[in-house]
This record gives sequence, structure tokens and C-alpha cells, in this order.
Amino acid sequence: MTKLSQPSPYSPAPSIGYEQLAARFRPVFARIAEGALERERTRTLPHEQIGWLKEAGLGAVRVPLEYGGGGASLPQLTGLLIELAEADSALPQALRGHFAFVEDRLNASPGTVRDRWLQRFVAGELVGNAWTEIGDVKIGDVITRVTRSGDRWVVNGRKYYSTGSIFADWIDVYARREDGLDVIAAVSTHQPGVVHSDDWDGFGQRTTGSGTSVFENAVVDEENIIDFATRFKYQTAFYQLVLIAVIAGSGRAALRDVSEEVRKRTRIYSHGNAPAVRDDAQVQQVVGEISAAVYAAEATGWRAAEAAQRAYEAHFGADREAELDVNVHAELESAKAQIAVAQLVLKATTDLFNALGASGTSDSKLLDRHWRNVRTAASHNPLIYKERIVGDWEINGTLPPYVWQIGAGKSGQQAARNE
Repeated sequence: MTKLSQPSPYSPAPSIGYEQLAARFRPVFARIAEGALERERTRTLPHEQIGWLKEAGLGAVRVPLEYGGGGASLPQLTGLLIELAEADSALPQALRGHFAFVEDRLNASPGTVRDRWLQRFVAGELVGNAWTEIGDVKIGDVITRVTRSGDRWVVNGRKYYSTGSIFADWIDVYARREDGLDVIAAVSTHQPGVVHSDDWDGFGQRTTGSGTSVFENAVVDEENIIDFATRFKYQTAFYQLVLIAVIAGSGRAALRDVSEEVRKRTRIYSHGNAPAVRDDAQVQQVVGEISAAVYAAEATGWRAAEAAQRAYEAHFGADREAELDVNVHAELESAKAQIAVAQLVLKATTDLFNALGASGTSDSKLLDRHWRNVRTAASHNPLIYKERIVGDWEINGTLPPYVWQIGAGKSGQQAARNE
């Protein structure tokens, strides 16, 4: 059983200087929040709102100050994503692939290629995500290929769940090179060989720009074909960290909305406890419990972010055993945080209706969107497997997996061929 050092004590704020950093973005978040309900109602993709965030420099907030970025830590980034998710939970999820690619480039070896990417981020360029394949693809395999075509490299394949790619200048494509090496191909979207479809049909997170991306002889520069084995080690913990922020921010939005609905409600029940709903002790209790759940979700997210920050910092040290320790901690803390946060906020987004009458279910209010969005974000990687992984660690010291895939099993492959 591996013996790990204990994480540093939890601090109740993302980091020193967070308020100053957040002040830059809060006016933009407020503008985004103003139209969030209508975008949800009409399923309008937030192209304009993504543009506001690019102009404000959110996409470069993790880039070091000396490159013109925001110099934010991972706890600071998480705090910002929670606030953005309160405004519109689709937006931090749409940027999830971008921030993961930024993180990978921050971990990359210094040099001109890394510098070019950091400069692109500062210029406002965004990166989407295209990793998952559906249909007759088995676990451990990848159908998308990177091959030579004359003096160029080209990408051919079809990806689904390509969240955020419809807004992006580049796409982080998981593929296999012709020599069998698994790679990341950073493909420019500004070419005819890349086509997106907004065909995500989930009941939540409808405006994240998820869906199908098709690559037909899409050109990729050789310097942008990256050996997947060099991918930053805490990537899975990081991807889950963004989802934790999405869920916690959705909880904040639910708390905001139920508080406002109770505050302005004039109709009461004859068997209630006060002449005004806002003064009803049982209704106050419901809102108080939601507030406590959201508080715990935020605090949990910040703690998980601190674990990821330690993993980032350890990458630049010389102690590989210490780096392993902090990466294991980051993975486990991210998993535990996702389990806890999902359960807290799913309950909160259901319980809010206990504070309202039947009018709370009105389609004009769309209060159900909070539960739908949280349920969708919490379903990306099944919580039951995270619970097992954490339990296996606690009992047996079994190290968690750092990368996982989804694909057809033996029976699933046959079913896919028959479709």
C-alpha cells in the first residue's frame, strides 16, 4: 500500500488576490447571466457570450503574467468557473477542453512551440475537444487517424461529445498516428476539412456546443502532433475539477433563484406558518439547507483545486516520488469531491421545489434547468465507479486510474455492427 503525505490544510478562499482577479470578470459574468434563461428556452448557442469572455481574457487566465496572461492558480480558476457557472453553467463546460489544453501546454517543455501556444491563448484563441468516438469502436481503440499525405499530415475521423469545439479556433483531437502511436492532434478549425454539428440531444447542458466533429483530410502541423504519453499527469483530475465547478455554480444559481422566488411570492397556504411565505419558518429551513449544501459544494471544489495545484507545482520539481504522491492525491480528491458535490447539489436542485407551490414548476421559470444541468454534468463519468475507486484505495491502497476510455465490449461490438 502506497504511503502518501497528507495534503496541506484547507484554506477557505481560492487564494490571496482572488477578489482582485475576479473583479475583472464579474461585469462580464453579469452580462452573461442576463440572457441565460432565454438562451436555455430557445437553445441559442452562446457565441456572443463566448466572445465576451475571449475579449476579457478568461481563456488566458492561467497563462503566466510574463506572457500577458492572468497568472491564476488552479484554485483561482476554479473560483472563476464556479462564478461563471452561476451565470450560465453551459459556458465553463464549453470551455472545459480549452482549459485542459492550456494546462497541458503549461506543463510542456519550454521552447518556441510552447511559447506560440501561450501567445495564441493570450490573443484569445480557444481550443475545443474531440476525444470520444461512438459506434463500433472497442475499449482501448481509436479509429481517428493521423497520416502522411504528401508533405503534410492530415486527420481523418469522426468524434462525438466534442464539447465547445463549435466555438473554437483549434480542436484537441485524440487520434492514432499511422505508426500506432496515440497522439493529440491540435487541428485548426479554420479549414474546410473540419465540420461541426450541434447535434447533442441531452436534456441538460443544451448550449455547450457539444455534438459531432468530422475531420476529412484536415491538415495538422507536425509540431502540433503531440505524443499522448506526455499529456499532463493530473488531466483526469483536472477535467473533473471543471465539472465540479459547473455543478457548484449551478447550485449557486438554484439558491439565487429559489431565494428570489420565495422573496416575491404573495400566495400562501392556509396551513402554512406565516402570513407571508418569506417569513414561513419551514420555507426558510428549505432555503437554509440549500444554502448550506451550496456552501459545502464550493468549499469542496476549492479543496480539490488545491490538490490539483500541488500536482502542477510538483511537475516542475525533481522529486518524482513526491510528484506521484501529489498526483494520486489530486485524482482521489477530485473523485471524492465530485461524488460529494453531485449528491449535495442534485438534492438541493430538487428540494428547491419544496419552498414553492405548483407555480414553481411553470415552464416560464425553467427552475428545472438547474437539476437537468447538474444531472447531465454529474453523468459524464459514472459516480458509482468513482465511489468504487475511492473505496478500493481506502481499503487496499489500489492506485486510481489516471486515464479511462469508453467503448464497445464484446456484446456491444456485435450490437453496433447490427445497427
